[in-house]
Amino acid sequence: MSSGKKMWSAALLATAVLAVTAACGGGSGGGESADGKVKLRFSYWGSDARQKMTEEAIKRFEAKNPNIDVEGEFSDWASYYETLSTKVAGSDAPDVISLEIRGLREYADRGTLADLSSKVNTADIDAKVLATGAIDGKQFAIPTGVNAFSLLVNPALVKQAKAEMPDDTKWTWQDFIDLSAKITEGSDGKIIGTQLSWNPAYLQIYAAQKGEEFYQGNKLGLSPQTIKDWWKIMQDLISTKGAPEPAKSSEIGATSIDQSLLGTNTGAMGMWWSNQLGAATKASGQELELLRMPKLEGAPTGGMFLQPAMFYAASSKSEHPEEAAKFIDFMINDPEAGEIILSDRGLPASSKVLAAVKDKLPEADKKTLAFLDEAKGELTDPPAAPPKGASAMEDILTRYSEEVMFGRMTPDDAAQKFITEANASIAG
Repeated sequence: MSSGKKMWSAALLATAVLAVTAACGGGSGGGESADGKVKLRFSYWGSDARQKMTEEAIKRFEAKNPNIDVEGEFSDWASYYETLSTKVAGSDAPDVISLEIRGLREYADRGTLADLSSKVNTADIDAKVLATGAIDGKQFAIPTGVNAFSLLVNPALVKQAKAEMPDDTKWTWQDFIDLSAKITEGSDGKIIGTQLSWNPAYLQIYAAQKGEEFYQGNKLGLSPQTIKDWWKIMQDLISTKGAPEPAKSSEIGATSIDQSLLGTNTGAMGMWWSNQLGAATKASGQELELLRMPKLEGAPTGGMFLQPAMFYAASSKSEHPEEAAKFIDFMINDPEAGEIILSDRGLPASSKVLAAVKDKLPEADKKTLAFLDEAKGELTDPPAAPPKGASAMEDILTRYSEEVMFGRMTPDDAAQKFITEANASIAG
């Protein structure tokens, strides 16, 4: 294995983060505290557990850098981007900013982010993974890691329904539909085979199996037929009772993994980001497994891809750019930070930090890393940051998918209107 592949493998897992990003401008940063120390502001989202470990990591950084105070600006996921965009628009941007890939170009193109090239040590991050945080040759963001959109399954529920686990190296979409229906039937409807997903990552994988790209520059690369064929899978799942009826599918589609069919042990399968295995396992209280996504017969590729989902970036308006870069470097490269945060922001992108914390990871994360390591030869390269406006794609796709599932629009009409609206959103 080459050193590049070793680094690539080291960055195999990250927190899946999907958000709607608002427009923004410049910012001013933290300044100095009353005692003359440099004051940095660091914005991030997440759970109470993330806030606790982040504060601990901040204290460790401050102990190593007694001239710097870091103030964490924490919020829940739902309000994060709205709060951040308001601060940036008011020239009050935090010095260090957490972002996800769909919002990266939105912020970088408006001059909000500093170029971190040569300011943060990235020697132990795979070059292809690192490139996802670069736009037009400038390294605006440092990735914490990557993951893959996968199928999560509860083997015990599959067995309980008198069905068998599939061979995920060979199975097709028809096999997936048939298995889902068999699980529902075999459990007398007590366990549903799967729940529908309208995540753009799912359509991206399916389109790749047909040789199409989701984005081509500032427009979609999807054909109407591919979108209609993708919807047909969902329509077949519903008609065979392998997935809930449209109203129920719409209801649970808006819930967290805790409230999903998989998380509540009322469904045997679901499509989620691979790093969410831990959360799903905790919610269900049962052993879950990761499977490759099904494939079209004869497809040249499975279409699964690495997805950097969280980055650290610095404000271009920060009064303390060196200290901001130093804090990012600590969070990415210091084993002490890694031992505190572990897999909360994904497995460390730094191969050295991953090696230091690997044995301390929760079992589900070890399982996820093993799955991605096994599948890595099949995964395509991490995607570049999508066009501005891509943060609205999931909402647009969900809306038209529901119109089709409910029978309110024909697939032909919905596919054309989806493409028109999506292209308008990302036209730049």
